[in-house]
Amino acid sequence: MKNLLFITLAVAGATFLNAQTTGQIANYGAAGSAGFEANGQLNAVLGPIQEARQKLSFSTEEFQGSPYTTDTFLPTKLYYGDENLGDLFYRYNAYNEEIEIKQTNLETEGIRALGRDKKIAIVVNGKPMAFETFIDKRGKTQNGYLTQLVDGKYSFYKRTDVKYTEGQKAQNSFVQAIPARFSQFTEYYLEIDGANRIDELELSNRKFIKLLPNDKKEATKAFLKENKIKINDEASVLKVLEFLNQD
Repeated sequence: MKNLLFITLAVAGATFLNAQTTGQIANYGAAGSAGFEANGQLNAVLGPIQEARQKLSFSTEEFQGSPYTTDTFLPTKLYYGDENLGDLFYRYNAYNEEIEIKQTNLETEGIRALGRDKKIAIVVNGKPMAFETFIDKRGKTQNGYLTQLVDGKYSFYKRTDVKYTEGQKAQNSFVQAIPARFSQFTEYYLEIDGANRIDELELSNRKFIKLLPNDKKEATKAFLKENKIKINDEASVLKVLEFLNQD
């Protein structure tokens, strides 16, 4: 499957991306998938790049910020389950929940998107990033990409979310126009072995304890108090999960 993937990706050089990295959304159009052969194995890991524009209500409007976590393509490894499919370059569009990939970092190479298959993963800063189903703090079931920071009985995930805010035109010459903007946020999620769900973790001692099984609440409260830990950032969560995953 690895060789088939790279042979197929290699013929994509006829597809071009011509867009600014900030201030304008790339217009992929129907040509975004040109040059890629269709077959059952390839479709297991690739999806149509046209999906990148479906959530947008504009095409060339100027804006601040970016829908991408980084505007450049970064090196990564691609996996399907336990199978290492090799090295690629990726760029994550957090607004559209879409991972764009290229075999090389050449500007002239075509771009494709990974399919939203939960067996597909890339490596981000040494950690696996994959499409998951999770429950946000409002109790709503969502689908999107999570990066797994801890793998254990208590697994810990990080999500980068990007929200879009419409701009406002100047009402008169005394008021400046407000440009549209993309704003980036970080969310955290906790998965407890046997619970069959991934829940958003709000960073506070009380809300962390609330997500734990009843038989772990008191011991965790004691650990937090004894070690004077206040759960208010990623590092503090990692300390508590190290304690919980010792069992």
